[in-house]
Amino acid sequence: MSAAKPDLKDTEHDLHARICLAFTGGGTGGHIYPGLAVIEALRRAGFQGRIVWLGSEKELDRRIVTEAGIEYFAIPSGKFRRSLDLRNLSDLTRIAAGYFASRSILRQIAPALLFSKGGYVSVPPCCAAASLGIPVFTHESDTTPGLATRLNARVAEKILTSWEGTATFLPEGYRHKVIRTGNPVRRSLFEGDANRGRTLLGIPDAIPVVLVLGGSQGAQEVNRLVLDALPLLEGRCFVVHQTGTEHYQEVVATARSRGVSDQWYRAMPYIGSELPDIMAAASVLAGRAGAGSVWEAASLLKPMVLVPLSGIGTRGDQVENAAAAQAAGAARSLTGPDVHPQAFAAAVLHYLKDAQAYDAARNACRHLTVVEQAGSGHAADFIANLILARIGWKDKSLRPSGMKEQSHERA
Repeated sequence: MSAAKPDLKDTEHDLHARICLAFTGGGTGGHIYPGLAVIEALRRAGFQGRIVWLGSEKELDRRIVTEAGIEYFAIPSGKFRRSLDLRNLSDLTRIAAGYFASRSILRQIAPALLFSKGGYVSVPPCCAAASLGIPVFTHESDTTPGLATRLNARVAEKILTSWEGTATFLPEGYRHKVIRTGNPVRRSLFEGDANRGRTLLGIPDAIPVVLVLGGSQGAQEVNRLVLDALPLLEGRCFVVHQTGTEHYQEVVATARSRGVSDQWYRAMPYIGSELPDIMAAASVLAGRAGAGSVWEAASLLKPMVLVPLSGIGTRGDQVENAAAAQAAGAARSLTGPDVHPQAFAAAVLHYLKDAQAYDAARNACRHLTVVEQAGSGHAADFIANLILARIGWKDKSLRPSGMKEQSHERA
C-alpha cells in the first residue's frame, strides 16, 4: 500500500510557521511601540512564524514587549556618547558583550530578517545580524538620524524614514537605500471612542478636552507649565494631564493648594488602556515632541501644542520634530523664552477658539502622515509589506487594516 501524499497546504503552513523574524530597539517607548505596530501588521497579514525581540535589560522595555505577547531576549547594552566621558570605557565593554550575546541568539533562532527600531541597544544586534548574513532593515522616527541609525545604516539593506528630507542627513552613499514609510502607529489608537473617553472622565459633550502627555515618566517642565496655565484655561476646556507616576502626588498636591477645580482638571499618573478613548475625546494634544507622540497625534488628526525637550542631555531631535510639525501647520511649538504659561494657554486657545485654524491644523496632520509610496495605507502596513516581500512571503499584500480615520470634530 503506497504512503499517503502529504497535504501541500499543511506543508506550506509548517514552513511558514518555522520562519522567524527578529526585532530590536529600546531605551524609550518611542523605540518600541512603532516596532510593535509593525508586528501587529505582520500578524494581520497572516504571518504565522516566530517573532522575537532583542532589547535592553530594562524591566520597562521587557514589560512593554512581553505584554504584547512577544518573546523577549535581553542583551547587555551601553550608550554611545559623542562627548568625552569616562562612562564610554565601561559601556564599550557592555556594547561588545551585547554584540556577542546578539550573535549567539541570532545564530540560534536563525531569523529571516532583523528589523531595528533604533536606540542604542539596537546597534549590537544589527552588527551581529550583518556578520551572519541576516538582512537588516532599520527605521528612523526623527527628522534627523540619531547616532544609532547612522551606525546601523552601514549594515542595513533598507533605511526606512518617517519624515521627508531625512535622507539628506545621511551620507550620499547610503541614500539609495532610503524609503520614506512614515512612522508606524499602534492600531489600538485608531479604535478609541470619544464617548467612552468622555464617560470615563465625566466630561459633558459641550466641553472641549485638552490632553497633556509628558511621557510615561512624566516631564517636570511640562507639569509646571500646565499647572501655571490652568487659571488661564479654567472654564474654557477640560485638561487631562498625564503627570508621570513619580510626579503625580506632587502635581495633585500643588493643584489642590491652588484651588484647581475638578470640574476643569484631572491629573493621572499614567494612562494605559484608556489612552485610545481619551485621545479620541481630545480636541488638542499637548506635551513633548518625541517622534512617536507627534506621529500618533498627527495620525489621529489632532492639532498639537508641543514643548520639546531641549538643552544639555539631548541631541535636539525633539526641537527638530516640533519645528517640522509646526512648519507643516500641524502644531505650535514652544521653545526657549516662549515656554511660559501665557504662551501655552494662548496656543491651546488658538485652536479651541478659531474653527478655521483648528480645521487647517487637522488638514495639515492629514497631509503630514500621507506617504505617497504607501498609498492610502498606514505606515505599519507599508513596512510589513516590505518585510514580507523581502523574505519571500507567499501573500505580500495586506488585507485592509480596518483603521478608520477619526472624525471627531472640535468640541
